[in-house]
Amino acid sequence: MSEIRFFALGGLGENGKNMYVVDVDRQYFILDAGLKYPTQELYGVDEIIPNYKMLTNIKDRIKGIFLTHAHEDHIGALPHILKDLNVPIYATPFTMEIVKDTLKEKNFDLKDLTLYTIDKNSIIRSGNVKITFFSTTHSIPESVGIAIHTIDGVIVYTSDFTFAQMGDPKYQTDFSKINEIAQKNVIALLPESLGSTFVQDGGIQNALNHKINSVYANAEGRIIVSLFSSDLQKIQKIIDISLNHHKKIAIIGRRAQRIVDIAIQKGYLVIPEESLVNLKFIDEKNKNDANNLVCLVTGSRHEPFYMLQRMCKKQDRLIHICHKDTILIMTSPVPGTEKMAARTLDVLYRSDADIQVIDKRLLASNHATAEEIKMMINLLNPKYIIPTIGEYRHQYGVKQLAMQLGYEENRIFLLDNGDSVNFSDKKETYVSKSEIKTGDILIDGTAVGDVNDYVMRDRELLAADGVLMIVANINPKTKKVIGNVEIISKGFVYINEDQSMMDEIRTIFDSITLKHLDGKYINWNEFKLQVRDEVSKYIYQTTRRRPITIPVIISTELKS
Repeated sequence: MSEIRFFALGGLGENGKNMYVVDVDRQYFILDAGLKYPTQELYGVDEIIPNYKMLTNIKDRIKGIFLTHAHEDHIGALPHILKDLNVPIYATPFTMEIVKDTLKEKNFDLKDLTLYTIDKNSIIRSGNVKITFFSTTHSIPESVGIAIHTIDGVIVYTSDFTFAQMGDPKYQTDFSKINEIAQKNVIALLPESLGSTFVQDGGIQNALNHKINSVYANAEGRIIVSLFSSDLQKIQKIIDISLNHHKKIAIIGRRAQRIVDIAIQKGYLVIPEESLVNLKFIDEKNKNDANNLVCLVTGSRHEPFYMLQRMCKKQDRLIHICHKDTILIMTSPVPGTEKMAARTLDVLYRSDADIQVIDKRLLASNHATAEEIKMMINLLNPKYIIPTIGEYRHQYGVKQLAMQLGYEENRIFLLDNGDSVNFSDKKETYVSKSEIKTGDILIDGTAVGDVNDYVMRDRELLAADGVLMIVANINPKTKKVIGNVEIISKGFVYINEDQSMMDEIRTIFDSITLKHLDGKYINWNEFKLQVRDEVSKYIYQTTRRRPITIPVIISTELKS
């Protein structure tokens, strides 16, 4: 039997940052390479990617990064990873278009990279391993699942999927391919977990269509729809319903949201040319307020909410929301944007427009629900199940579903990032806890890996308690303080209002200075440390706060 190992660098016990590795006889196959967005307490961080540094030691054995679909939580880490690991990338045409666009934006020369476009019939061979793909249904076109065929059986990674039945071939599940794989001894199934706690009956698409149609039928003026730019299936749905109601369509943020622009250019979003409107800036003559207009406000994460707020406050250059408008909210908040979403609703309701918020359950149809996960397990009949893509509660949900189907607990592995499952004929399949070094790389601007725990802790303190600087010039020859000791406070206390505290800090500084200037030599490091410690202690006793205290002691020799 081959030595087969599976582990995750990201994506387990969290929402986003999906990156999984299958190791077959020391050949490494990477499945997806995503990012996740920070929550509010991660000050100044733009995005978080998996710590992929362990892969740099084995980069010659990496056979490729295989991408399942074009959502950022599955492809967003590529621009950072490819700087260190120039390995082949495999993706379907639409996913590859988005990847190329992202890489060009980050100044990559695509000629230096190895980019292979695949389809559902592609077969990639590497030694005694074969990679095949099967089409899946998701909210973005040309999503695929990945099957890694070894001499002992197959490992199947579903990625995000649903079994919703679609007429459009770009969104259809390839059941015959799944059935083919099932005939070949599936060692392990890696299903997604995010929807495992949802028990939904059929007809959710019909319910959503009915709701949108009723909003359109009752709208008197413009209709403004908020949508995530990565949810192309729902964007197409809104376009189709708008056309049925003989509306003109304007897409706001199309240029900024390249994913929408590429989808229109490449024919993945179908809009008749005559129905598409380009809005001009608002002025005395032009208000962009025609009754038959539908405005699609597209963006990622917080952007649709932010744009709606601007429209309400009359700060937008294209749309000013008024009482005649109907606002259709089809963006249920993603982690980290809940406050922004709640504030946006508050601002919207002040506008007197007709606000229609689509129920989260009607929108949550992009991930496999309980019955769909059970169906995938039954179709493939795997020996082992390793839930991926989701927080621990979601993974646990998959475990319960598998046990309902008769799986023993020892056939289901709930892993954390860094745990590895080892399949071998020499001994029973086993899990090594924390075998792989994993973690987060925080991306702040362009630097990769420069933002560590210490930096984040300092930012947290700065946000909570501010900073205090004590600046003094000292002549090392005469051992005297030159001029005044300056105290600068930012985000802590307003100096002019708390003179007594400043006087006490100066007194503490003077007494420490006397002690340190008394000897033969001045130990500048100890001097600064003691100033910092004593001042911090005094401030905490007085105010119960801990600002970052920075003594700036400058050695200055004045020439006569």
